Amino acid sequence: MSFSFFNKKILIKILSLFSVVRGYNVIFMIFAQLVSSIFIFSNSNYVISVILDYNIWFIALSSSSSISAGYIINNFYDSDKDLINRPLKTILEKEISGRTKLFVYVFLNILALIFSALVSFKALLFFSFYILGIFIYSIKISKYPFIGNFFSVLLVIAPFFAITLYYKNFSMEIITHASFLFFVILIKELIKDLKNLKGDFTMNYLTIPVIYGDKLTKSYITIYVLLAIAICFNLIINYDISLMVYFYFFSIPFFFPFLYLLWKFNDNKYYETLHNSLKVLIIIGLFSIILHGF
Repeated sequence: MSFSFFNKKILIKILSLFSVVRGYNVIFMIFAQLVSSIFIFSNSNYVISVILDYNIWFIALSSSSSISAGYIINNFYDSDKDLINRPLKTILEKEISGRTKLFVYVFLNILALIFSALVSFKALLFFSFYILGIFIYSIKISKYPFIGNFFSVLLVIAPFFAITLYYKNFSMEIITHASFLFFVILIKELIKDLKNLKGDFTMNYLTIPVIYGDKLTKSYITIYVLLAIAICFNLIINYDISLMVYFYFFSIPFFFPFLYLLWKFNDNKYYETLHNSLKVLIIIGLFSIILHGF
């Protein structure tokens, strides 16, 4: 009986830690870096040569370790706000003590630096600044409008820049793909701010919805949506992206019902739906990268 209880407690702590580091996002990031390396960043025509390149795996592991650590420090500083916005998830995450979280945070960052050092000194420098950037964002920048949103998005896409540096591939096509991803994630962040308005207001986070209200926030989102659509047309017309073009053909009509729901409703249920729909779009976009090779 006691053994069963002990096993249950261990399982809860593992689930709690997985929730804190957002393990699903970390797995997604590793997969995304490997797929993009094979079909976009690498100039190699041989998939196996990219897969067997241990430096790519080290970069992916550095990215996942530093991102996981970033989620921990963010959890540290946002726990009171998250208790209002996401009470059930926060209660689960409190199963892990602050001391344990701090230990795992330090361990993951050291791991990230070791993996990056195995690639090159430049990679070590990159991830050192990346870890510092995540820390500064979590303790200070995340509480402010515009700069907090932009900085958050840059931190999400920065690991892909590490791959770009490794392959020395700075083509305009890659920059254009990255720009589309930037605006989609930025839109997702603003939707999340709308969804978390109550907690942000209570904890004095100066987000765009808190300062300017939901209507102006929706106006900014609309502008970013139009920019994302313009990038879709740019990629379709001006670049040879093979069968991946169908993803951008799909993305354009996707945004019209998105904008309709955005302006029609002011309910958290609909904000959650919009937020999840953008996650689905990003996942579809990731798998569509495979089509770039055909």
